[in-house]
Amino acid sequence: MEESFSRNRALRRESVRTAGVTKVYGQGGAEVHALRGVDVGFGAGEFTAIMGPSGSGKSTLLHCLAGLDAVTSGAVWLGDIEITALTDRELTKLRREHIGFIFQSFNLLPTLTARENILLPLEIAGRRPDPRLVERVVERVRLADRLGHRPSELSGGQQQRVAVARALVSRPEVIFADEPTGNLDSNSGTDLLEFLRVSVDEFGQTIIMVTHDPHAASYADRVVFVRDGQFVHELDRPTADTVLDTMKKLEG
Repeated sequence: MEESFSRNRALRRESVRTAGVTKVYGQGGAEVHALRGVDVGFGAGEFTAIMGPSGSGKSTLLHCLAGLDAVTSGAVWLGDIEITALTDRELTKLRREHIGFIFQSFNLLPTLTARENILLPLEIAGRRPDPRLVERVVERVRLADRLGHRPSELSGGQQQRVAVARALVSRPEVIFADEPTGNLDSNSGTDLLEFLRVSVDEFGQTIIMVTHDPHAASYADRVVFVRDGQFVHELDRPTADTVLDTMKKLEG
């Protein structure tokens, strides 16, 4: 498996990669080793899912990859930039200009309309939106008739679609998604996953998603499995069945 992983990694143009990443919470007898020397890469223009048993470190890994949490040791690169060497100010700028986020809590501002929420990151960064891209994204996520509505006037699925559109219109180098279907019903969740798939296939977006759902993972190009804070396995062209079988083995 290690030889196969090394060969695949050598052939893959990586958007994000790690080297020996560890994350330790607490001190002394209260230490918790959430990540234990993780070496893994994520292909540019690919949809990658991160999976693992509860407490495996998958969400911690995502947060370290996105610069939302500092590593204890090791390094994380976004393209050619070592984000673990940046100051807090530089890291904030990098996240604003190069990274998009989709979380299960949506994180929309309640006083802004859907359109205003979508364009907010560009406004904060002082960048002008590309009208054609905005129109294309809005059409793809089926929000054209809801742009004037505030979050309280939208369903959960529509709110999550606003969050997806917000992440896409700034053309980030990579989008990180943390359990994005967690608060959605099955139909809305499937819609969201199809939108993510489209963003990779039609927009060339790089997406890294943490999920516990084999169905959600089946939309990815590749699944990376984490157990006890370590990278342990990967699947290319996953199906819900192959993901479920792998998870059963890991949990066993």
